[in-house]
Amino acid sequence: MAPRIMTASEMLDRACHLVEALVFASPEPVKPSALAELLKAQSVAIATEEAIEAVRALYADHAIEMVLVAGGWQFRTRPEYASALTKVVEKPRRLSRGAMETLAIVAYHQPCTRAEIEAIRGVSLGQAILDALLEDSLIAPKGRKEVPGRPVLWGTTAHFLESFALPDLAALPRREDFLLDRASTEAEDDAADGSAVGGTEQTG
Repeated sequence: MAPRIMTASEMLDRACHLVEALVFASPEPVKPSALAELLKAQSVAIATEEAIEAVRALYADHAIEMVLVAGGWQFRTRPEYASALTKVVEKPRRLSRGAMETLAIVAYHQPCTRAEIEAIRGVSLGQAILDALLEDSLIAPKGRKEVPGRPVLWGTTAHFLESFALPDLAALPRREDFLLDRASTEAEDDAADGSAVGGTEQTG
């Protein structure tokens, strides 16, 4: 007796369940290519993108969602529930200001050398900061620069993207936006100071 052929709806349900199972079981973000291989291996003739969207729709009203992180798909708690979990779930170690500054420089200028990081920050890069970023797998060596001494080039990792919920480096906020925000804030402060001075003169 020939096996029953699944309907289009049943095929999509099967694809949805397979994608859901693999992403849930994997500790790392699952690449679309891995999902496509799974569907092909299970003889499920559904486009990977269609299956992914079906899973995302399935969790539309749930406290967790499937998001694209570091080029792969992963289940994560929705941001609006984060505050409710802060005293229940152990938070990762908080990076120092120096470590965050260093990480930001690497993210926007990679690959870059230690000397280049120090030149941008204006202070020497302590080994403790470098060790902390390496220990947390936020940066990694990306080869050596072809100059005398051949210093190590540093860049961010896939774990960096996961930690900041970024699909890729292109999703980083533009540096220009930071400059515009800072200029806007300074202009508002100047305007407020001017108003205060003007008010003082009128009362005199």
